[in-house]
Amino acid sequence: MAKKPMRAKNKNETRRTKKKVSVLTAEKIDYIDYKDVNLLKRFVSDRAKVRARRVTGNDTQQQAEVARAIKNAREMALLPYTTRVTTQRSNRGDRGDRGDRGDRGDRGDRGDRGPRPDRGESSPRGDADTAEAPAPAPAEAPAPVEEV
Repeated sequence: MAKKPMRAKNKNETRRTKKKVSVLTAEKIDYIDYKDVNLLKRFVSDRAKVRARRVTGNDTQQQAEVARAIKNAREMALLPYTTRVTTQRSNRGDRGDRGDRGDRGDRGDRGDRGPRPDRGESSPRGDADTAEAPAPAPAEAPAPVEEV
């Protein structure tokens, strides 16, 4: 029995997937208007980033027109530049996200820098712009001198 020669796999053949069809092509949109916010939102991620061509399926010219329309809409305040993303922190005190640094040891939360002046506490450095000037002491009248 003769062995069949093994055929080398081409990298392009193994990763070939079906090409995405652009929304603009599917809906036969010729002109992208910056005032059409509903269309532009389809090309923006939830964090207000412009989606890539490989994600949207746009060709180069379409992607350039979409990006320009998004920039114009942002300038006119029709689209946001960013969106606020909030993350919840756990209330556990194990500080597992610090890696091998562990917790901060005996320095406390603020380290050796002292209290923060924006929290209503006095500044340890005595900054002139944050410290209040002391009130002047009341002037006392000189005591009468008794002659003997």
